[in-house]
Amino acid sequence: MINLPENRFAAGFWIALAVALVAYHLALVFSGLVPNLVSRPLHMAFILPFALVFDAGTRLRRITGIAIAALGVAAALWVAWRSDMLIDQYGFIENGFQLAVAITLLLVVLETARRAIGWPLPLVAALALLYGLFGQYIPGEFGHSGTPTESFFGTLTIAEGGIWGTLTGVSVNVVAIFVIFGAVLNAGEAGQGFMNLAAAAAGHLKGGAAKVSVLSSALFGSISGSASANVASTGAITLPAMTKLGYPKRLAAAVEAVASSGGQIMPPLMGAGAFVMVELTGVPYTEVMAAAALPAMLYFLAVWVGINAYARRFELRSVDLTDRPARRDVAVTSLFFLVPFSVLLWGMFGSGFTPEYSAALAILAAALLLLVNAQLTFRPRQIAERATLAVLNAARQVSMIAAIILCASIVIGVLSITGLGVKITSVILQGSGGLLWPSLLLTALACLVLGMEVPTTAAYVICVSVAGPALVELGLAPLQAHLFVFWFALLSTITPPVCGAVFIAAGMIGERWLKVAVTAMALGVGLYVIPLGMIANPYLIALAEHPALAIFAAIRVALGLTLISSGLIGARRAVPTIAFCAAGLTIIFLPVWL
Repeated sequence: MINLPENRFAAGFWIALAVALVAYHLALVFSGLVPNLVSRPLHMAFILPFALVFDAGTRLRRITGIAIAALGVAAALWVAWRSDMLIDQYGFIENGFQLAVAITLLLVVLETARRAIGWPLPLVAALALLYGLFGQYIPGEFGHSGTPTESFFGTLTIAEGGIWGTLTGVSVNVVAIFVIFGAVLNAGEAGQGFMNLAAAAAGHLKGGAAKVSVLSSALFGSISGSASANVASTGAITLPAMTKLGYPKRLAAAVEAVASSGGQIMPPLMGAGAFVMVELTGVPYTEVMAAAALPAMLYFLAVWVGINAYARRFELRSVDLTDRPARRDVAVTSLFFLVPFSVLLWGMFGSGFTPEYSAALAILAAALLLLVNAQLTFRPRQIAERATLAVLNAARQVSMIAAIILCASIVIGVLSITGLGVKITSVILQGSGGLLWPSLLLTALACLVLGMEVPTTAAYVICVSVAGPALVELGLAPLQAHLFVFWFALLSTITPPVCGAVFIAAGMIGERWLKVAVTAMALGVGLYVIPLGMIANPYLIALAEHPALAIFAAIRVALGLTLISSGLIGARRAVPTIAFCAAGLTIIFLPVWL
């Protein structure tokens, strides 16, 4: 829901700024190369008003937000304006004014992230900065040799080694475009198309309302990439539908939380993680999508099996015939997402365009579809409302992700400057005795803990920066290590004590969150097992290179997950539960033991 100011001038200002933000990022795709020290600071300048002011809830928060945004915008614009001079300084600050600009930029990034997502990530970034400044006084191997203040701040703020680094480049050039694509799709009939298609495909089945939730959340999540946004959007429709049919509240909320969490592992968007993965691994985007496809499908298969088990236990009904969409409605509304998706896939696979260029073409196709509605009529007022919704949602979402990535970039920059990442990698190798599986378990625990406090993408970036090299050194392929870390960074969406998706779903339906969390963990067991299954069955993520072996590995893991899910939910007695789970784990991990 967008709450524009009642003042027409203020409302017009925000709409104009959102249009400018969208136009700027599209122009970067179509206009060719722009220097990084120009495009990335301008990106920050555009997002600051939305991150700091647009959703400010109080007058004080709005006034301070305006002041902080003004300082940040001025500092970012100065970097873009003087980029030619700054490039020749090679990350070394030459005077007091430049030092003031650097400190301003870092403080603004920290405060922007704090307002966007809370204290944890900015606190980690602030501790990283303190370590970079004073780590030379720490005795032992975790101290560092010290870096001149001018070089430390300069590398982070006037060169491409900190907040203007490769992560911010991903946010500017790729993530923003796909977020805009999702916002334009959702402003039209695509969201209803997802719901209609899911209802037509699964509504008639036993436990149909829950299965509609799974399919619609998988489809919606493939473009939203946010578990919380997914719960709020699809849950507003699926949760009342399930309770109307007599589904237990804890089950309805758990289904929505688990299905929505799967959106972050579902190509093409994967919560911005896919694009960061491309940058960090050097693997082409299409290969990352292919690698992520089978594990994502297996996750939803495990959820589906769990719903079948609950359907037998509670005799869950299908969706009433009167509540299912007509075939015409399914066909018409499905076109609103099939056409843009077809343009996207044609661009990437048919014409060999870059992902961002293909997404830009898909945005244009989706924007044209805003001109008509599901009744195929042309209503100028509705078109204006949808266009406004599209640009404002795009601006807010781009700003949220940018705030996270800019803050995470501080941490990555300090790790690089001080060599702390290498030291932590060494500790992981020593603590695991140089063995792969203990290292995996240590990494998984670190991902779970960090994921409880910071967003999935930021948790993934930080964890993979320190643990990824250790896993690769122990024999994992880079993409294998990155997918493993990314999946485990997502655990906190359904795992207590934080479990954000569970809290939202439980609040929407009026159930105790702990009951929902326990049910969600059983339904979402694939989230815990599949990342380890990728290690035991490396062909599972090799669909592009070895399709036959990948499908064979997927069948084996699917059988194992079916047994585990049936044991946890369907068996209901200790001995059968243990037997089913043991059999499932044996099938999945047998190659490890041979």
